Amino acid sequence: MKYHKNILLFTFSFTLVSCNKDMTDLDRYFEDAKNVPPQQIEPLPEINSPEVFIYDALDLRDPFSNDLQLLSEKLEELGSVVEGEGPDLNRKKEILENYPLDSLYMVGTYIQEDSYWGLIEDPEGVIHRVSLDEYLGQNYGRVTVINDDQIDVSEWVSDGLGGWTVRNSSIALREQ
Repeated sequence: MKYHKNILLFTFSFTLVSCNKDMTDLDRYFEDAKNVPPQQIEPLPEINSPEVFIYDALDLRDPFSNDLQLLSEKLEELGSVVEGEGPDLNRKKEILENYPLDSLYMVGTYIQEDSYWGLIEDPEGVIHRVSLDEYLGQNYGRVTVINDDQIDVSEWVSDGLGGWTVRNSSIALREQ
């Protein structure tokens, strides 16, 4: 018990000693801080006004609008849109309809039993014979004319509005 009293007495006296009211060092710091001259504040940076842009393309097409209706009207004016018609989507496709038209080459013609035939080479090097009204190309192309130096094809191309546009193309004779 005597031991506890000593510890208690020591703690109490240490607490009293540490409560020193001497604050001279703190007072000195504040005096020094008051004596320091104030520094000049840097001026705000100059704000540049943005360059003025005048939009003078108000009469041009809006690049963010969906003007499919205007495109449809323009195609109708040109007379290339065929309303209600289109390719026969239910018929069985022919072999040459697996290839784009620009990958097919005409390599010649021949006559057999009063029929005029065109010779077409596909990208794999296989030669096929075609006659009038046969189909080729991926846009429902149909052979309309076979000449000695070219084969004319009429294609159906979707206009993106649910209609179809007729486009005439030709496959020229490839020279060796």
